[in-house]
Formats: sequence, C-alpha cells, structure tokens
Amino acid sequence: MTVMNELPVAVIGAGPVGLTAAAHLVARNIQPLVFERGDTVGAALLDWGHVRVFSPWKYNIDDAARVLLDRHGWDAPQPDNLPNGREIVEEYLVPLASVPEIASGLKLGATVIAITRHGLDKVSSGNRDNAPFVIRYTDQTGEHDVLVRAVIDASGTWTQPNPMGINGLSVPGEIASFSRISYGIPDVLGTRRNEFLGKRTLVIGSGHSAINVAIALMDLQDVDPKTQILWALRHHGVERLLGGGLNDQLPERGALGLAAKKAMDQGRLQMLTSFSAEKVRVQEGRVHLTARVGTQLAELDIDQIVVTTGFRPDFSFLSELRIEVDPAVEAPPALAPLIDPNFHSCGTVPPHGIEELKHPEKDFYIVGSKSYGRAPTFLMKTGYEQVRSVVAEIAGDHIAARIVQLVLPETGVCSVDLGSKDVGSCCGGPVPVEVDACCVADATAKSEGKSGCGCGPRSDATEHLTESA
Repeated sequence: MTVMNELPVAVIGAGPVGLTAAAHLVARNIQPLVFERGDTVGAALLDWGHVRVFSPWKYNIDDAARVLLDRHGWDAPQPDNLPNGREIVEEYLVPLASVPEIASGLKLGATVIAITRHGLDKVSSGNRDNAPFVIRYTDQTGEHDVLVRAVIDASGTWTQPNPMGINGLSVPGEIASFSRISYGIPDVLGTRRNEFLGKRTLVIGSGHSAINVAIALMDLQDVDPKTQILWALRHHGVERLLGGGLNDQLPERGALGLAAKKAMDQGRLQMLTSFSAEKVRVQEGRVHLTARVGTQLAELDIDQIVVTTGFRPDFSFLSELRIEVDPAVEAPPALAPLIDPNFHSCGTVPPHGIEELKHPEKDFYIVGSKSYGRAPTFLMKTGYEQVRSVVAEIAGDHIAARIVQLVLPETGVCSVDLGSKDVGSCCGGPVPVEVDACCVADATAKSEGKSGCGCGPRSDATEHLTESA
C-alpha cells in the first residue's frame, strides 16, 4: 500500500520557478522529483541566453533557494548587476540544481507526456483526492511511470510561441516558410549574425522582446548600412510599446523604450502600424509577405521575419486531469481577471498564491509563466511567491499558504491607447509622490494648464505589469 506522504512531489520544468519550487519543497523536508525536457536546467533561458533581463539579481534569486545555496558555499552574484539568460542559468540555476537535496531527484532529458490519477481516468471520482498521481515521461531509455503525491507544473510556455496571424492562427504559408521565420528573440548579434547582417528583416510584435530584436538589428545596421529593419505593430500607434521610459523603476526596461523611441525619431526603423499578415511564401531565396497595414494591402519583399507575439500554454499532457482555465486568458479562473490584457493598462496585479492557482484536481497546480496563460506579462519574482504559497499548502501549512506578499518595481508599460479618454487606470509611468496627479503624463498635462491626460485614478498597489514576450 502506498503511503501518500512518503511519495515525492513532481515539479515539471527546471527553470527558475521550477527549481525554486524544489528549493521550497526541500525546506519543508519534502522530496522533489524534477522533470526537465532539456539536457540541462534552464534550457528555455539558454534559448535567449544572450538577452540581458530588466531586473537585477536581487529580484531574480528566491529566498529559500538562497538559503539552500549558501548552505553549500555558493558564491552569490552582485545583487545590483543585471544578468543575461545564460548567466542566470550558469550562476544560479546550475548551482541550485547541483545541491544534493535537489540533484538526487533531478531528471534531465525527461519529457512528461501524461499525468493521471493512479487507477482512475478523468471521469472517475471514487476516492480520487486520495489517489497518487502517475507521471508518465520519456527519456533515452523509453517510457516510464512514477507515483507522486502532488504535481507542480512549471513547464512554462517557451516551446509554444504564438503564430504570426492576428487571429491566433498561422497565416497561409507560415509553417512551410519556417526556415526564414524566427520566434522569440534570436541571437542576431551572435550565433545568427550572418543571417541578418546586411539583410532586410521584418519584426512583428509590440513588447520588449520586439524592442530587443530591433535594437540588436540596429547594431548590425551600424556595421552594414544595408541592414534594413521593418517593425510591424498590430495596434495603432507606438505609445504602448515605448512604455514609461525613464519613469520606469527598472532602469534597463525604461532605457529600452527610450532607445526605441530615439531610433524611430531618427528614421532608422520603418514602422508599420495596424498590421495584419495575410499570407507568406519563400521564393527564389526571398520571403514574400502579403499584409494589411491600416486599410492598405501591402506586398513586402524581405529576407527574414522575427515573430515576437507572445506564447501560449500547452495543456496536451494534462488531458486526464480536472483542470479549469479561463476561456479567454487560459489562466486559472481566479487569476485571469487580475492579468487579462483586455482590461489592464499600467494596472496592478495583486500578489497571489494558492487561492488563485488551485484547480478542481486536488494537489495539482500550474505556476510560473504558464499560470498566466496567454497574458503577455510575467516576472520571475511573481513565480517565486506562487510556489512558496503552493508548497506551503502541500505541506499542510494552510495559514502560510494564504499570507501572500509581494512588492515589485513599478513599470510605465501601458496596454491601452494613450489617446483614449475612456481609461480605467493610470498610464505614462509612476508620478513622484508629492505631485497631485495619477502619472507622469497626467502631471505633464496639468503643468501645461490642462485638466489632465485622461487617465484614471492614481493607484497605490505594489505590482505592475512587466515585460511582454
């Protein structure tokens, strides 16, 4: 007979949030069993390892992980330095995965393909909450089943990029043109330099990933002026993309927006707004794209396309579990209204934990960027607080699980048209506390004798939407 409390807890994904979950389990004397599909921890981060993140080390290291690392003589990075993805893996995740308490349960090259309850399918209810989970995974030796007491899905969304189509579908010819289309943040200045140097590239997207790619292409433009950059935004105008500039409390993120604005002012970028791709084909070594730009039909002749339109969760291996997600955002129903990009501008995402993350399937949780579903914003520190709460619940510490606290740096990134007068919250970046205004844009308008900028009331909440994929 299986004794539930003697079984390990499965963690799917060995990225920052997954390994943080493992650290919290160790702190609670619970054995983690971590499944990572890649050959190393942090495999998804290595895909964008050349990109420097906006937040310094002090926001990227979890407290429980630090305690575990310090116990094993870790040489911590400087707290105010800004790491790139590779440095996060090499200086934080690899040491964390190497501590014996985590290493003993780490399975690399292990892809989880299904999860169910032992002896029960999705329809079966009898004694369901007391049955262990079965994790089915594949590795180099074949398929395996293992029993666990709880499951924390921190598998992320990196392997599921959104396609080019504005309707959520790939446009005709997109799949067949895969050799000339990149998703995410390709290493334009490094391993893929020759593919972009002196070439004509179309970047599609309006988040910080798109800004990163465009600025990297401008560096190539400095080397070879024949490098051309077209930047396509699905919405009208560029205000959302630029965000709060110097008003952003994460300076690297603010500087990114300012650099993009300067490039636009200098005419180094050809901006295409209200953009909608319709079809694409590769012919005689060139990419031919048909798209709507505003009300006009355009034919674009380019060399490469970079799609930075976000990501979506993969639920395919969860089909035998009773999970519940919002029909639009694809986040847990209690979390979805807090992060829905249809309604949030610079608005706040309150600290959240077990109550917002639970599913009908007892002891199963989705955390990290995957918990945000299709919402385009997520910060690692948010995931760290999620797993602290979830692990406390699994350990039976229900009070600690519900005391959720999180303070994050503010952002000026807005997801509404700054020209709109019907805005439910504040835009334009945080205003100095001594100024009677809701934001920088509002303060500027009032200093010019206007009644204001049209934003909503000033917000005092602590967490603001962060970087977009």
